[in-house]
Amino acid sequence: MRPPRPSWRVYVLRCHDGSLYTGATIDLGRRIEHHAAGKGARYTRSRLPVILVYQERAKDRGTALRREAALKRLTRAEKLALVSAAGQRASSHGERSVSQR
Repeated sequence: MRPPRPSWRVYVLRCHDGSLYTGATIDLGRRIEHHAAGKGARYTRSRLPVILVYQERAKDRGTALRREAALKRLTRAEKLALVSAAGQRASSHGERSVSQR
């Protein structure tokens, strides 16, 4: 039996200063650990700690990178609305929150 193939993820982190960081990865757990350890993106290094507030799957790398770019073009208010809507959907379906820590 083959292990499950990892899928691409697009994610949003809330930094300690309240700013939002958007990225894409194939290993979300490892990427979050890198950010938390100060080894992630230069942007997040000086804004620790970070909290995962949003994530979504993408079918492949190209799709993930296009979606990441689209999210980065959103205004802060639009990003906060996306994060809020995702949190409300998760809680109404009895799912775990996408936040960590």
